[in-house]
Amino acid sequence: MIEPVSSGYAAVNGINMYHEIYGEGEPLVLIHGGLTTIEQMQGWVQPLAKTQRVIVVEMQGHGRTADTDRPMNFPTMGDDIAALLDHLYIPKADLVGHSFGGASALRAAIQHPDKVGRLVVISSPPARNNWYPEARQGMRQVSAAFAENMMHTPTGKLSKQWPDPQRFPQFLDKFGKMMGEDYDWTKDVANLPMPVLLVFSDNDSIPQKHIAEFFALLGGGIKEPGWQNTKLSRSRLAIVPGYSHYNLLSSPEVPQIVFKFLTDPLSNPQGQA
Repeated sequence: MIEPVSSGYAAVNGINMYHEIYGEGEPLVLIHGGLTTIEQMQGWVQPLAKTQRVIVVEMQGHGRTADTDRPMNFPTMGDDIAALLDHLYIPKADLVGHSFGGASALRAAIQHPDKVGRLVVISSPPARNNWYPEARQGMRQVSAAFAENMMHTPTGKLSKQWPDPQRFPQFLDKFGKMMGEDYDWTKDVANLPMPVLLVFSDNDSIPQKHIAEFFALLGGGIKEPGWQNTKLSRSRLAIVPGYSHYNLLSSPEVPQIVFKFLTDPLSNPQGQA
């Protein structure tokens, strides 16, 4: 197991964001899914940190990053990632986000494209109506009513360390409200300047029709690439077999796919090692 090189808090946009840094190399920010923490990301942190400087974060209200009176929305999450890079004096980094973290990474890339070298969106669509109806309903139902049961999970246990641990039920209300709000970023996605890797499971919470549409927005899968790949898109799509949205985090294939994308010459922005 690789131990963190450093850990601590960054005062960004009205919150104190907890983060840990692993390994050496080009910077990569890894963003967890909803209601999870750094601990659940270790299966991806460890292999990626063998070649990258992995900055793994805990977003507002997750783990050791205490909730505050600040509202929650995805544009704010995107700004938080950009502000963390400024705090760490990192002008540009690759972003990798899973589910809620994928949406946060996507917003960071849309709002701060100059700070993002390459973007990896895992198990997260560009529009809320792309989720299956059951998934949308489940996200909307997250609320303070779940607080007692959530206290037995890693994110609930870590909330006991907050300056005001009684905020945890209120945070769940805010999180559910955010996850229930409509969004559609498809026009923004079509204008992203950086190479993008999309990763989904073959039994994800997003229909494969919408996954293909997402890839097409990035210029992928819309034309024959030519027998010498002269028209190959810089963006990539990976479907990981044998997983769902809820257990993809346990997949050892995902960090291998991400590593291949990061070392692909066609996905390497000019001037980035």
